[in-house]
Amino acid sequence: MTSLQRNHPRNTQKKNLAGLSEKQAQERLHLEGPNELASAKPQSVLAIAWGVVSEPMFLLLISCGFIYLIIGNTEDALILLGSVCIIVAMSFLQERKSERTLETLRDLTSPRALVLRDNVQIRIAGKNIVRDDIVFLSEGDRVPADAVLLDAQNLSVDESLLTGEAVPVRKQIAGENDRFRDSKPGGDDLPFLFSGTLVVQGKGIAKVTATGEKTELGKIGKALSLQEEGNSRVQAETRHAVKVVATASAALVGLLVVWYGITRHDWLHGILAGLTLAMSIMPAEFPLVLTIFLGLGAWRMAQKKVLTRRIPAIEMLGAATVLCVDKTGTLTENRMVLSKIAAGGNTYSFDSPASLDHDNFPEVFHETLEFAMLSSQRDPFDPMETAIQQTGRQVLAGTEHIHDSWSLVEEYPLSRELLAISRVWRSPDLSQYVIAAKGAPEAIVDLCHLDEDATNAISAQVNVLAEQGLRVLAVAKASFQQGELPSQQHDFNFEFLGIVGLADPLRPTVHTAVKECLNAGIRVIMITGDYPATARKIAEEAGLDAAGATLTGQEMETLSHNELKKRVKTGNIFCRATPEQKLQLVKVLKENGEIVAMTGDGVNDAPALKSAHIGIAMGERGTDVARESASLVLLNDDFSSIVSAVRLGRRIFDNIRKAVVFIVAAHIPIAGLSLIPVMLGWPLMLLPIHIVFFELMVDPVCSVAFENEPEETDVMTRPPRPTNARIFDRSILWLGVRQGLALLAWVVFVYWFAQKNGFDSEQARTLTFTAMITGDIWLILINRSWSRSFQNSFKQKNPILWSVLAVTVLVLLAGIFIPSVQALFHFGTVHWEYTLISIGATVCFTGLLSSIRFFRRKS
Repeated sequence: MTSLQRNHPRNTQKKNLAGLSEKQAQERLHLEGPNELASAKPQSVLAIAWGVVSEPMFLLLISCGFIYLIIGNTEDALILLGSVCIIVAMSFLQERKSERTLETLRDLTSPRALVLRDNVQIRIAGKNIVRDDIVFLSEGDRVPADAVLLDAQNLSVDESLLTGEAVPVRKQIAGENDRFRDSKPGGDDLPFLFSGTLVVQGKGIAKVTATGEKTELGKIGKALSLQEEGNSRVQAETRHAVKVVATASAALVGLLVVWYGITRHDWLHGILAGLTLAMSIMPAEFPLVLTIFLGLGAWRMAQKKVLTRRIPAIEMLGAATVLCVDKTGTLTENRMVLSKIAAGGNTYSFDSPASLDHDNFPEVFHETLEFAMLSSQRDPFDPMETAIQQTGRQVLAGTEHIHDSWSLVEEYPLSRELLAISRVWRSPDLSQYVIAAKGAPEAIVDLCHLDEDATNAISAQVNVLAEQGLRVLAVAKASFQQGELPSQQHDFNFEFLGIVGLADPLRPTVHTAVKECLNAGIRVIMITGDYPATARKIAEEAGLDAAGATLTGQEMETLSHNELKKRVKTGNIFCRATPEQKLQLVKVLKENGEIVAMTGDGVNDAPALKSAHIGIAMGERGTDVARESASLVLLNDDFSSIVSAVRLGRRIFDNIRKAVVFIVAAHIPIAGLSLIPVMLGWPLMLLPIHIVFFELMVDPVCSVAFENEPEETDVMTRPPRPTNARIFDRSILWLGVRQGLALLAWVVFVYWFAQKNGFDSEQARTLTFTAMITGDIWLILINRSWSRSFQNSFKQKNPILWSVLAVTVLVLLAGIFIPSVQALFHFGTVHWEYTLISIGATVCFTGLLSSIRFFRRKS
C-alpha cells in the first residue's frame, strides 16, 4: 500500500466536482469585482511634498524670508529661505523613506491559487478568484478567499491572522447541518476556510463562498474607514502658540511704529524698527523645533527597529499610560517548542540549553520522543511537528531512536470521531511495520483501550501540563506484521507511551521590558484570542499584574458599557477577544482617560490599531492592513523595542520643553533691545543683521543641540505625564519668562552703562550684543538638564552643542575684532579688555542666577 501524503484527497474523483467555466468566472469577476482588499495606497512624491510645504509652520518661515526681501536685505532673505529648503528636504526624505520601507514589506502581487475551470486545474492570480470557484489547497498555500471545505485529508490551518492564536486549527469536511453553524474563525473541526489564512498541514478542496470585502478579512477592513485620525496635541499646541505670539507681536509692532513716528517724526525708520521687532519676536523656532525634533526622533527610532509612519505619534509615546499587547508574537516568539515530556509518572523539562544535551536526557523518555517524531512528518510545516522533530534530533542524535532509513507506508488522518493521527513505517529489512500515533490525550487513551485507573492517572498529568499553558499531545506505538493494513487506527494494538507539552516561549527581553514599563507607570494589558489558562500563564511569566480577574470575550458580551469601564480599570488580561471587542476595549480605555498604545499584527487588530492613540504594528509577520493602520511599525516584532520607543518619546518631549524655555527666554532680551531703546529715545540697538546672527545661533541650538541631549535620569522611573500636560504650559512659559527678563535687565543695564561711560552707540552695541550672546549661552547650559545639577550637566556628552557654541563664539569674535565683519555687524571698535569685562561680568551675573532656584526648574 502506498503513502497518501503527497496526493490529493482520495475521494476527489468521487465528488464529481463541477467548477466554473472560464466564461462564468469572467462574468462573475466583472459583476462582483476582483478578490482584493481596499488597501491604502502609498503616498505619491507630490503628495508627500505638498503635505510638508503646506504646513502653516513652514508657511510662516517662508513669510519671514519674504519680510527680509521686502526690506531689501537679500542676503538675509536667502539665508532664511535656504534654511527652509533644508528643513523641507529633511522632512520629505524622512516621509519618503518610511513609505519605501513599507513598500518592501507589502506583498507586490496577490497569492496564486489552484482552481478548477472548465474541468481543468489551472493556477491563477488570487485576485481573479470568484464566488463558487473550486480551489485546491496544499500544505504551505495561503487560502485565497472565504470557502467551505468539500474534501480534506489531515488539514490544519493557521488562522492567527484573524484570531491571534498561534496553534493551527483542524478542519473537517462540511456536513449537512454545517450551513447553520457559526462561520467565524477559530476552533477545531469546522469546515470553514478564511481568506489570508495559511494551510500548515494536509490537503483540501473547497468551494469559494465570499471574495474581496465580503470575506471576514474584508469585513474587518471596513471598520477602518470609521476611525478618524486627528492632529497630535503638540501640533495643536504649536499652532495655537504661533497664532497667539503672532497676534501679540503684530499689536506690539504696530504700537512701536506709531510711537516711533509720533515721537521722532520719522515714519519710514519707524516702519523699519517695527519690522526689526517683528523679526526678533517672530515665533519661527516653535514649528522648527517640532519638525526637527520629531523628524530626528523618527530617525532615532529607526535605529531601534521602529519605523515611524505618523511622526506625531512619537511625542504621544511619552504620554502613554496603557500599553495593550497581543500575546502571540509580541510577548512570545510565535513559534512552538517542546517544553515538557512525561512518561511513566515522570516529567522532564526542556528549560535550558543543558537540558537539550543528549547525556542529560533520561532513557525513560527516549521512546516517547522517538514515536512522537515518527508520528510527525520528517520535513514538517506544522509548527508543533517542527518543534518535536527539532528537539528529537538534538537529544536523540547518534542513538538507535533516529530512523531516517525507514519509509512511510500509510497515514491515518485525523477525523471528527478520532482526534489522532497514525503513521505506519516500514523498517529497511522489510521485516515489520511500526505504527506511531499522536493526538488529543483522550483519543490516544481510547486507542490504547486503557482501564479507568490508568486513564485517571494520565488525565491528572495532562491537567498539570495544561494548567501551565501548554498544548498537550499524547503518544502511542503499535507494531504490525506484513500483510494488508487495517482500514482504521482502532484495529491496531496500541501501547500508551507518554505525553508531550508544547509552548510558544516568552521572548527573552519581555520580562525586563514589562518591568521597565511598570516602573515607568505604564500599565500593560494583554488582549489575546487565546484561552484563559494559556493567557494567564504567559502573563505571569512576563511579569504582568494578573491579580485582577481574567475577562473573556464571552463575558464581555454580558457586561453593560459602564460595567465594562469599571472592569477595564482593574483587569489586565483579556482573552478569546474578537476584533470588535479589541476595538471596544481601546475605546473604553480612552473614555477612562488613558493614553492608549496598542500592538497588533493581524487584520483583526487593524481597527483597534487605528483607534488607539499610538497603533504599533508588527513588521515581520504583520499584515498590510495592520501596518497601514498603525502609527509605528516594529521591524523586529520585539516587545523591548516598544519600551525603547517609549523612552525615546519621553526624552523627545522633555527636550522639546527645554527648547521652548530657551526660545522664550532668548527672545525676551532681543525683543526688549528692539523695543526699549525706541521707547526711551536711545539709538537703535539691534539691526536686521543682528537678528539674523541670533537666529542662526538659536535655530541649530534649539532644533539640533537640544534634540541631541540625553534623557533625564528619571525618564523611565517617573509616571507618564498627565493626559492634559502641555508643552506650552504655564510653568514652562513662566520659567522662560523669568530667565529672559533677568537677562534682559542685565543687557539693558550694560547698554545704558556703556553709553553713560563715554562709549558711542556702535561701541555700546558691541558690548551689549556680546553680553547678550554670552547670556544666551548661559540659557542653553542652565536648561540642558532638569534632573541633574548645573555642574553635572556639563558632563553630559553633546558634541553637536559644543560645536554650535564654538562656531557662535568664533563668529562673534570675528565681528568684534575683524574690521570687515565688524562693519557688517555695525559694531564699533572696542579694546579687548572691555570685551573681556563685558563677558566676565555677564558670566558672574548669570552664575549668580544659576544658584538661585527661582531661575531653575525643579526636577
